[in-house]
Parts: sequence; structure tokens; C-alpha cells
Amino acid sequence: MKSQKGITLVALVITIIILLILAGISIASLTGSGMFQKAQKAVNDYGNASNAENSTLQEYENWFNNYSK
Repeated sequence: MKSQKGITLVALVITIIILLILAGISIASLTGSGMFQKAQKAVNDYGNASNAENSTLQEYENWFNNYSK
């Protein structure tokens, strides 16, 4: 009798189906909880804060350049 080694195609397909089901459940729970909207808001807030910081730094640099002349 020949010994069997490795994984069968059926086991591989079942594993892929289970992973797809888990991925679908996790994506549904993330979209339902507003996680993506919160992440988008965080990105927008970071961009606004970065712009404000750059503006303030530019003002200080202009003041320093005028003061040192």
C-alpha cells in the first residue's frame, strides 16, 4: 500500500472557504462599527494638523529672517 503524504485538494479548498468566510465576517464587523470612517477622519485630522504646523513654522521662519536682517 502506498503511503499518502501532503494535503489533499479537498482539504485545501475547505481551508480557503473557511478563510474567506472569516474575512467576510471581519470586514462586515469593521464596516458596521465605523472603523473605516474613523480611520479616514484620523487621516484628515493629521493632514490638517500637518498643514497648520507647516504654516506656523513658515511664519516663525519669516519672522526670524526679518528680525536677523
